[in-house]
Amino acid sequence: MFKLPRAVRELTETFERLPGIGPKSAQRLVFYLLHNPEERLQQFADRLTALKRGTVLCSRCHSVSEHEPCSICSDKNRDQKVMCVVEQPLDLVALERAESFSGLYHVLHGAIAPLNNIGPDQLFLYDLADRLEGVTELILATNPTMEGEATALYIKEFLEQSNKVDTTAIKITRIGHGLPIGADIEYADGVTLKRALEGRRGL
Repeated sequence: MFKLPRAVRELTETFERLPGIGPKSAQRLVFYLLHNPEERLQQFADRLTALKRGTVLCSRCHSVSEHEPCSICSDKNRDQKVMCVVEQPLDLVALERAESFSGLYHVLHGAIAPLNNIGPDQLFLYDLADRLEGVTELILATNPTMEGEATALYIKEFLEQSNKVDTTAIKITRIGHGLPIGADIEYADGVTLKRALEGRRGL
C-alpha cells in the first residue's frame, strides 16, 4: 500500500490544525512548498519563527504589536474618552481600516463559549474595569453571534457589579447591526463597519 513520506504526512497534519484548512487544502499546501527551492522554504521557516520573536501583546489593550505599549495606546491624539471592545486583533485591524473610529480598544482574544469550554477567565476581560477611568462611552463590538451577544451582556453585567466602575458615568453601547447576524467583523467592508459604528445602540 502506498504511503506518503513521513515529513509530508506530519506537515499536512500541522496545516490541518490551522483554522479553515481541511485535509485536501493542507495537502495542496505541502506539495506546493515541496516544489519550492530550499532557500525559499528556509525564508518561510525564518518568518514563522520570527512571528513570536517580533511581536508582543500590548499590556494595555492586548492587541498584537511590535512595541510596548502599542501605537494606538501610546497615541495621545486618539479619543481617550471612547473605548471599543473587540473579540480579536483582526477585528481591531478591520475597524482601523474603515477609518471610522479614533478612540481606544480593548481586545478580549475570544468570546464566551461554554460549549468550547471558554469562559470569562480565558479572556482578557477582567482588567477592562481598570482601564475605564475617564472613559465616557464603551462600545461593545463583539461579533453579532450567540457567543458575541453573550459576551457583551456578561461585560455589561460585570461592569455594573464592579466597584471600580461608575456605570452611571459611562454610556455602554452595542455595535449597530450594519453587520449581518452570524458574520465576523474581520470580513466586513469599510462601509458596513462605518454604518455599524454609527448605528450603535444602548445595551
